[in-house]
Amino acid sequence: MVSTLRLFASVLLVLVFAGPGLAQTVNVYTAWPESLSQPIFKAYTAKTGVQINFIRLSTGELVARATAEKNNPRADVMWGAPGDGFAAAKEAGIIEPYKAATAEKIPAELKDRDGYYTAVSKNTLIFMSNAKLLKEKGLKAPTSWNDLLDPAFKGQIQTADARTSGTALTRILSIYYAFGKDEEKTVDYQKKLHKNVQVYTKSGGGCTVPASLGQTTVCIAHMPDAMEAKKKGYGVVVTFPKEGVAAVIEGVALVKGAKNREAAVKFIEWTFSKEMQDLLDKNNVYMLPTLPGASIDADVQALMKEAKLLPVDLEWVGKNRKRLVERWINEVIRD
Repeated sequence: MVSTLRLFASVLLVLVFAGPGLAQTVNVYTAWPESLSQPIFKAYTAKTGVQINFIRLSTGELVARATAEKNNPRADVMWGAPGDGFAAAKEAGIIEPYKAATAEKIPAELKDRDGYYTAVSKNTLIFMSNAKLLKEKGLKAPTSWNDLLDPAFKGQIQTADARTSGTALTRILSIYYAFGKDEEKTVDYQKKLHKNVQVYTKSGGGCTVPASLGQTTVCIAHMPDAMEAKKKGYGVVVTFPKEGVAAVIEGVALVKGAKNREAAVKFIEWTFSKEMQDLLDKNNVYMLPTLPGASIDADVQALMKEAKLLPVDLEWVGKNRKRLVERWINEVIRD
């Protein structure tokens, strides 16, 4: 009897330290900066005890890394990156369909029709200008894509590098849709914009600090970067191009072949709960939650009313993303 109890205890110990241990970790690739993603991951760990191991990469790097690991995936979940990255991931076959229990409540335009990814939030591209430099140079904050072509902005604009940043692709798509889905006009515009660009930054938010500190006049970035600068008290002006910007979703998807699949699925389910969606507001993420009824930062609501969001065909983007980036490299920055 004693031997039987000892054997049972040994088996129990193995189950405690081996079985559940494998399910106590979720490996996440995210494009969100640590200041936005880490508080949310910590909240999940505090609630469940499940450790979130995450790597922060720009969207282009994230998709490239997950694609390179396709046959031996290191990540379980792709979490928080522009929708074009998820469209590319779907096209590359590195994510698999999974619909959270609350996914039906989320509007159709915020999720993939085949269930490969769902938006955790909505975001938008903005022009963020340094108020002091605008005044010194006698300039108005740009309110049109064409305003950025003014020679007065020569060497005064920073924006993201399309080789590494999803924000840069959002910029290209915004121009593409704002100019009537004319690819030649899109490339021509970018060549003209290139003459005024001071620096192409590796990440989308890379121009935020230079614009806040007066090292460049205009930064083309996403709203959270600008809102964080405003909340910190920097003298920046946020404007939108009147022609519009590509509607951006920040997606979440299950990686195909995820090693911690069960834990990953639970984490995705929590992502689309009201509890988690409210955390976007509570943690100053400055994006719109996608689950109806979740709380929204008042300043974000006000800003989003000023934005003209242009619908994006993510299926088309997934098939053309690489080619659009190659055209930017070969015809814009090497011209």
